[in-house]
Amino acid sequence: MFGSQFYNERTSWDEIKSVLEVMEAGDWTSVYTYDHFVPPWGGQSPDVRRSDSLPTLEGWSLLAAIAAVTTKLDLGVLVSGVTYRNPALMAKMAATMDNVSHGRMMLGIGAGWNVREHQAYGWEFPPLKERSDRLEEACELIHLLFHAKQDELLDYNGKYYQLNQAPFAPACYRTTGPRGRYTRDAIPIMVGGTGPKRTLKTLAKYGDIMNVIASPDQFRHHCEVLDKHCEDIDRDPAEITRTAHLPIRVIHDEKQAKEARGDSDWAMLGSPQYVTDRIGDFIEAGVQEFCFASIPQKPHVYQELNEDILPAFDPKKK
Repeated sequence: MFGSQFYNERTSWDEIKSVLEVMEAGDWTSVYTYDHFVPPWGGQSPDVRRSDSLPTLEGWSLLAAIAAVTTKLDLGVLVSGVTYRNPALMAKMAATMDNVSHGRMMLGIGAGWNVREHQAYGWEFPPLKERSDRLEEACELIHLLFHAKQDELLDYNGKYYQLNQAPFAPACYRTTGPRGRYTRDAIPIMVGGTGPKRTLKTLAKYGDIMNVIASPDQFRHHCEVLDKHCEDIDRDPAEITRTAHLPIRVIHDEKQAKEARGDSDWAMLGSPQYVTDRIGDFIEAGVQEFCFASIPQKPHVYQELNEDILPAFDPKKK
């Protein structure tokens, strides 16, 4: 129910391992990296920033290392930009990590938005419509690969991506092994974003996990849009897990907490009771899992959340 997205900049592998030890020993259920090559602080601006030069670990490589040193946490990149990698390559990478981790992998994917890192590394940054088209096509192709039959050779002829008698072996670990917390028979596909016409429709057609940044009221609205898309294609909306990507931090000084929240009273920034109440608001809005963000990457911070916040939502500890 409770996951955290690590930040990849200004950190070290030793620091990350020390946090993972706390998460593995506690009530955490998942861990994510981000898919950025410079700190994602510039919004959609193409301008060069001084922060671009901060050391930043690559998300997929980092996640592979995390897979090798953990045993219970589900794993994902939240989320991969479709413009950075061929989707068939991403599917192979995910299946490899699913086998390494014995069925703990998720594949997160989105349309991509960071203009600066496309500019920095020479990647094409298409208009939004094309990026949305690519996302839908990529999700269809990845879904096809994940659900391929044993020894099947796959063809796919899309506008942007093609397969020509492509094998997909090894298959997802959970195809033959235990399925873990997610009971699906393949790696679940997480589609990140809130676009009502394209992104949530793509999720309804090919995805398994919704992930959005939103207030409780906005979250309810996104769920309603998703449910309508599912209805249009005759899919059971209950098949899609609803997750939210939200900041969380215990701040004992109420003045500092109010300043941190700004106009977002729903943000989970404040005293343990305030944070617990806000989590409850999101659960009432339909959130099934949390992908927390902006947590200082220190073991004692994760331990504080594990002791003061997470037990309130564990029926065994009430």
